[in-house]
Amino acid sequence: MYKNLYLKKGKEESLKRYHPWIFSGAIHHIEGEPEEGDVVRVLTSEGDFVAVGHWQIGSIAVRVLDFEDIDVDVEYWEHRLRVAYGMRRAIGVAGCGNGNDTYRLVHGEGDSLPGLVVDVYGQTAVMQAHSIGMHVSRHEIARALVAVTDGAVKNVYYKSETTLPFKAALGQENGFIVGGSAENVAVENGLKFHIDWLKGQKTGFFVDQRDNRSLLERYARGRAVLNMFCYTGGFSVYAMRGGAELVHSVDSSAKAIDLTRANVELNFPGDGRHEAYAEDAFKYLDAMGDKYDLIILDPPAFAKHKDALRQALKGYARLNAKAFDKIKPGGILFTFSCSQVVNKDNFRTAVFTAAAQSGRRVRILHQLHQPADHPVNIYHPEGEYLKGLVLYVE
Repeated sequence: MYKNLYLKKGKEESLKRYHPWIFSGAIHHIEGEPEEGDVVRVLTSEGDFVAVGHWQIGSIAVRVLDFEDIDVDVEYWEHRLRVAYGMRRAIGVAGCGNGNDTYRLVHGEGDSLPGLVVDVYGQTAVMQAHSIGMHVSRHEIARALVAVTDGAVKNVYYKSETTLPFKAALGQENGFIVGGSAENVAVENGLKFHIDWLKGQKTGFFVDQRDNRSLLERYARGRAVLNMFCYTGGFSVYAMRGGAELVHSVDSSAKAIDLTRANVELNFPGDGRHEAYAEDAFKYLDAMGDKYDLIILDPPAFAKHKDALRQALKGYARLNAKAFDKIKPGGILFTFSCSQVVNKDNFRTAVFTAAAQSGRRVRILHQLHQPADHPVNIYHPEGEYLKGLVLYVE
């Protein structure tokens, strides 16, 4: 029997618009003392049912799972995951045998599963919980993943050490909770990548740049390419297949550079067009000269919360200004922000500021975003986090 949570008068308005978050300030009281991660029933001040969701201590107190008064059980998880998997099949990224076995199966609020992320690499699903409720249900979810994919997913690796709230004191450890596999090579659009789900960032690979990497491939022929903040070298590998004259990969992490070299070697063994450097991005940009006519700027999030927004925008402007200053005439710049608190207008203004400072003529060729397997819930615009521009620089 789920405990009832009562909202303050009028605080149900956002829920009537199907927004999936309830903030702690909207709560009047809760019957009993639910444990973190418990499912609670959300009621108006008059006692009318509104939603069911996971309870958690913090600013976002409830993440809504459903707006129907249902039981969150094994059948619920299987239904929601089956819907998510069906969408990935419909858009052609899952189960289609088209040279791609790498995709996002669950994208949190975008799949009405707030607090849950699942990326699939071949036969292994890497699952991350960003809420206590998803952590509590991890074993049921893992078994459901295997069931709804009809065995296409055979292994589930749980990777939530760094994503769960530290206050929860769960003693969480990463590891396989279904199956187990030493195979860590996955295929994206016919290219092979080593996936470091053990120690890598996020789930081990930035699945969200798949479509943008394909676009870059189209522009790479005959160009000298700089992939800044390269991580595991995704853009670098696509640029090489696209016929780039040379590709240089830069990241401050020596481990990332090792992975980039391994991924290039996996696809283009012995190819002398590629070099990789473990260096600070700003120092490299300062010293690099004007040898590149295609530059990728895909930095880690500059702002994790709203208080950091102003400094983040200064950072984006400074970074892009250096690229505008150094890129060859007729060059193409792919520039990105993955900070959720930086919206499209914020980012475009920062890049505009950098362009104006450079005095270069700049044209927008493409406005980029996350791919279809990272859907945005229309009632939760906060889910639109990745934004990018492709610019032609005279």
